[in-house]
Amino acid sequence: MKNILLQTSKVPFNALIIGTVIAAGSVFAQTLTLPKTLIAFNSPEGEKLLLESQSREDFFPLSMQFVTQNNQAYCGVASIVMVLNGLQIPAPEAPQYSPYHVFTQENFFTNEATRKVLAPEIVSRMGMTLDKMGQLLGSYGVKVKVYHASDTNLQDFNKLVSENLKQPGNFVLVNYLRKDIGQEKGGHISPLAAYNEKTDRFLIMDVSRYKYPPVWVKTADLWKAMATTDSASGKSRGFVFVSKN
Repeated sequence: MKNILLQTSKVPFNALIIGTVIAAGSVFAQTLTLPKTLIAFNSPEGEKLLLESQSREDFFPLSMQFVTQNNQAYCGVASIVMVLNGLQIPAPEAPQYSPYHVFTQENFFTNEATRKVLAPEIVSRMGMTLDKMGQLLGSYGVKVKVYHASDTNLQDFNKLVSENLKQPGNFVLVNYLRKDIGQEKGGHISPLAAYNEKTDRFLIMDVSRYKYPPVWVKTADLWKAMATTDSASGKSRGFVFVSKN
């Protein structure tokens, strides 16, 4: 990965995309079939959408930190770990990588303030709501802005997030209902990596990599999936901005 990134001026961008994704360990074997409304990133069309994007500042930092969620309820934890590492927030020691410090899904809850927000045992059973995700992020001292879909609208979402993806040093996490974008089946959390202006699609870096590859989704479809009600909170799903304080 280090060598790939150091030589960006000498490598065509499309080759760099492929190299980055391979280096991140992105292997999309035996994933579920996508509906025609979604475009897989690991396809010629999906790659072209990134090449044409003017809003892709988050793609490489997220690719470098891309992980698969540890269990089927840990999509939020995996997504948070990716953005904390992408922001280079001081991390606890990871025993498996000692003496190095990096956020992992195993050490994320070692912070006492984090455990007070939500215990890992609960997350393993039930996942997390949009508000809890914001609080968990905040327990590590980052700047967090939570947007419930019911408190905003499609146009504002498009403008806010597409502009955010043009800027380095911040990230966007989305909480949406899979079935409303044609996938199986319940609520899910993942980061957004890019926006293609021509096709009006966002790239979701899906952390359940055993199930689906990253996908390009129409803004209106993603908005509809975020505007659904989370039964655990009684509130709509939505999106979260994360940056350093």
